[in-house]
Amino acid sequence: MRTIGSWLPSVAWMAVIFYMSSRTGDDVGGWLDEVRRYVPMLESFDWGHFLSYFILSLTLLWGIRPKRVTLRIQLIVVLLCVLYGITDEYHQSFIPGRTPDAADIRNDAIGAALAMLAARIPACKKWFERRADAKYY
Repeated sequence: MRTIGSWLPSVAWMAVIFYMSSRTGDDVGGWLDEVRRYVPMLESFDWGHFLSYFILSLTLLWGIRPKRVTLRIQLIVVLLCVLYGITDEYHQSFIPGRTPDAADIRNDAIGAALAMLAARIPACKKWFERRADAKYY
């Protein structure tokens, strides 16, 4: 049960991403258009993908429960996020009004990489590492 419980946040967040990717093009619009209007230099940057994969990478690190947060583990987490992003884009190719986009995969990777950079902050790193020793019943 200990291992399953560690992975539940990742699986739940992947389900959220899958659900949001299942929305048609008309359902998605909205607030992202407002952000782009006020910050035009971020026209091709999708904050939804960035934030989704920022959170996904932290939940994956949570699931791995490393004794030490090493660069290798962080690269594996980013790679897993990029691979899931690729499957997400493939899934979107079947949704009316949605198309796969390499820029979305780029934004996914940026979100995951910046989350792993944040996980290198000593207090965050210690929090993830302490979790590896926690006992669950």
